[in-house]
Amino acid sequence: MLIRKAVRYRLEPLPEQEHLLSRAVGCVRFVWNRALSVQKSYLEHGCGLLSYVDMAKCLTTWRNGVSFGFLSESPVHPQQWALKFLERALKDAFDKSNPKRFPTFKKKGLHDSMRYPDPEQIKIDLRPQDADGRSVFPKIFLPRIGWVKFRKSCIIGGEIRNVTVSRSGGHWYASIQTEKEVPDPMHPAATAVGGDRGVANLLTLSDGTMFLPVTAYRDLQKRLAKEQKRLAKKVKFSTNWKQQKAKITRLHQRIAAIRKTVLHQVSTVISKNHAVVVLEDLKVRNMTASAKGTVEQPGRNIRQKSGLNKSILDQGWGMLKQMLGYKLQWAGGMLLLVDPAYTSQICPVCGVVDAENRKTQAVFHCQHCGHEAHADVNAAQNILARGLRPAKGLHPAGGLQSTAGHAGVVCSPA
Repeated sequence: MLIRKAVRYRLEPLPEQEHLLSRAVGCVRFVWNRALSVQKSYLEHGCGLLSYVDMAKCLTTWRNGVSFGFLSESPVHPQQWALKFLERALKDAFDKSNPKRFPTFKKKGLHDSMRYPDPEQIKIDLRPQDADGRSVFPKIFLPRIGWVKFRKSCIIGGEIRNVTVSRSGGHWYASIQTEKEVPDPMHPAATAVGGDRGVANLLTLSDGTMFLPVTAYRDLQKRLAKEQKRLAKKVKFSTNWKQQKAKITRLHQRIAAIRKTVLHQVSTVISKNHAVVVLEDLKVRNMTASAKGTVEQPGRNIRQKSGLNKSILDQGWGMLKQMLGYKLQWAGGMLLLVDPAYTSQICPVCGVVDAENRKTQAVFHCQHCGHEAHADVNAAQNILARGLRPAKGLHPAGGLQSTAGHAGVVCSPA
């Protein structure tokens, strides 16, 4: 198995290095915006799109010219990769099977980043001490920037493929993508569980395990609103406005870091203890769409819908699914996605679907056979049963067995 993994470290650049980094990401942003403007001009005149090769020739002209000669003072590879990313974004926008949003112009200070694609140009010095025996920071060499100190928070495992440098919340970070080949893993467990993602609980498993919800945004919502009110009273783009804006950005980063930490912990526990995990194939973007509607057709229960959207987004359902997917794959397991229709209304005993079976959020009570269980556990059991029907023989060791806790039902691939 080929494993690609990225580790992110915080850089500690000197003031002159920080200036070089700012100028380099500024040049990358300029190349993206300039190239996008050219591509849009060609489209408006009905000339189609320029290929990456043609845009690379334009980049060479810009770097060697007088008007945009400042581009030559920064590394060329990140600028070339900006053109590659733009070409990919344009292809995705015109993909008929799965079209995505048309690329937009980049703003200064928003998602500033650049990629060094050549691993031969990247060097890392991990010596813990210098020649005099004093402890020193590990360093990474970036072309046109020099040796930059960074905080080594975890091990760099595998062969380095590329490095992405980004700025967020007033700090610089380096994401080092590594690649290594390992023997095909075999999961130590032989169990399968279904998972029901929710708001009252982040995730409820079919064996009765419940993970508490993520409340990072809710816990800091009042403080965030207070800081945003302060920002609204300041003169836009003034020094005080920029400082207040940076404070709000750091608060958002704190919320995101808490959410990511919890999701990593939950996904690691599940992927280590279960070989197969079954989840609903939820369309989170559609579920969290605004309920305001239009002037002609205004939405209903807008306030309640807005609160539900915040709670769903605070849980990070999409990120949890992504983490479970690659962690199970690395461990030799599997993540299955099933149709979410009626999973909360089906009785696992008699199989009857009835909306009256779940009148409250917490309790499932079948109106036909009288079966009663925790509503989320019941839904997780239905998800597991739906996922295991076509899954016979998926595990290399043989059968998959799962004991569904509250209802006392034993599910098997058959």
